[in-house]
Amino acid sequence: MLMNKKGMSATVALFLVIYSCSSVVKTTQSTSNRSKGLKDYYKDYFDIGAGGISPRMLHGEDSALIVTHFNSLTAGNAMKMGPIHPSENEYFWKDADEIAAFAQKHGMKLRGHTLCWHQQAPSWMFVDAKGDTVSKQVLLQRLKDHITTVVNHYKKSVYGWDVVNEAIDDKDSEFYRQSAWYKICGEEFIGKAFEYAHAADPKAVLFYNDYNTENPKKRDKIYKMVKKLKESGIPIHGVGLQGHWSINNPSREELEKSIQMFASLGLQVQVTELDVSIFGGRQGGQIIQGAGQTTSPFTPEIEQQQRDKYKMAFEVFRENKTKITAVTFWGVSDRFSWLDARGGKNYPLLFDTSRQPKKAYWDVVNFTPQN
Repeated sequence: MLMNKKGMSATVALFLVIYSCSSVVKTTQSTSNRSKGLKDYYKDYFDIGAGGISPRMLHGEDSALIVTHFNSLTAGNAMKMGPIHPSENEYFWKDADEIAAFAQKHGMKLRGHTLCWHQQAPSWMFVDAKGDTVSKQVLLQRLKDHITTVVNHYKKSVYGWDVVNEAIDDKDSEFYRQSAWYKICGEEFIGKAFEYAHAADPKAVLFYNDYNTENPKKRDKIYKMVKKLKESGIPIHGVGLQGHWSINNPSREELEKSIQMFASLGLQVQVTELDVSIFGGRQGGQIIQGAGQTTSPFTPEIEQQQRDKYKMAFEVFRENKTKITAVTFWGVSDRFSWLDARGGKNYPLLFDTSRQPKKAYWDVVNFTPQN
């Protein structure tokens, strides 16, 4: 065996050189992966959005995470009717304008959320000066004024709007949600909202947005409604699947069916508010199992179930890339989630409480690109 001056065999020396080079390559690859974001992995598939955004998230570590991983933004509350239009003759633009400016600065798209919803609608919208319920004509005029003003204000910033949010009831016995909008105007307010938005910005992509879109009975109702809107000539261009899912729901079959059904109407499909709760139930509404928890419920078993759900979902998304135009997460990291207030700390996103990628993140980005 050949030895060098220090007694090291030539074979061992050669091995160390090869190992050292290999380590350099691995380090370089790791650094390269860290510099890539979700949006880069999916640049040939669909936009990757960060939703539930507030102005405070546009500064510091959240800001850096957003810029690295996302190419689309959706405001959490700033563009909803109540916050942006608190009284009849008053509009509050500051928070939404800050989000729009951030998106423009970083070359990101901006989704508008949401023009008409049964929640966070200001009470003045539905009553007159005496406190009596307004007529259908008055309410539709107020809706038109609101939509026209807001859409025009963001005409150069927002490419698409969630025009009507959650108008379908969860109960099998009801078709439309019995909201103030419906009780005063009937189903007409839905089509009118789309018409008002389209008139204000003919170039904007207009969505109907809802949760539990994978539930067969609710999905069928949503399908019937948007089909009727299209056949009536209403300018609706897409359906938003909110994607407030859990480790138990939806199944691959339910998700595939929903995407295919809505796409069959010639509509864009977007996943608009994605998170995967570690507790059971649909939409997060029944998340109560974590109440009073004293230890982290994010066990290795739960983590694996969440990884499996995210992996499955993105496999389905990629397989339907010709139908899906964007996937937007509702939140940025597990540091904060709207689900935390629904029964205990939740861990529903791809980045942990330290804003670091979770194992589920790598399940989502490690795939073989399709032609």
